[in-house]
Amino acid sequence: MGRRLGVVVVLAQAFALLLAVGGARAAVVEHTFHVGNLVIRQLCREQVVVAVNGKVPGETIVAHEGDTVIVHVVNDSPRNLSMHWHGVFQLLSAWADGPLYVTQCPILPGQSYTYKFDVVGQEGTLWWHAHASWLRATVYGALIVLPRSGGRGYPFPQPFAEVPIMLGEWWNEDVVAVEFASLATGNVPNISNAYTINGNPGDLYPCSGQQGKL
Repeated sequence: MGRRLGVVVVLAQAFALLLAVGGARAAVVEHTFHVGNLVIRQLCREQVVVAVNGKVPGETIVAHEGDTVIVHVVNDSPRNLSMHWHGVFQLLSAWADGPLYVTQCPILPGQSYTYKFDVVGQEGTLWWHAHASWLRATVYGALIVLPRSGGRGYPFPQPFAEVPIMLGEWWNEDVVAVEFASLATGNVPNISNAYTINGNPGDLYPCSGQQGKL
């Protein structure tokens, strides 16, 4: 009986040690997304778009595998919306996935919602975006999951620097209006006014050089 009790105590101590080590490695990555209208100049004109924290793309979220990600979304825009964490497995946190009317109701204008999920068993460069109509055209950003601290590291030599590159499209119209028009007519637009890299059209587009910036 005493020997069995000793084995149980040792196993319990080992389990507690594993929990302590795992807890030391994991961290909480927390952001606040203020979603609102933004006046931006592109292609020789000013336009009002919906953006996160006053920029397109929005904040880059950087976490390590095993971390907990918490994002407070404050909707100061005139649109209903939700946020989707594209590519995240959402193990035991399906309610935080974000598809509108699938895992949650929309975040109404003037309201807020907090997403909380663990990034488990995956690494790499993902992205987050609005999951309501075509708002993802300007409401998006990178979600980078690094190898766990103290883990195996990269499967290749450590790079000198890492720069996320977000490819997107730019429309000279309200993207929600473009979507509604396509749904009403059945004519889906097959080309935008410009392609973008990290929110900026290339220099070959009108007014896209330095002279075209505000």
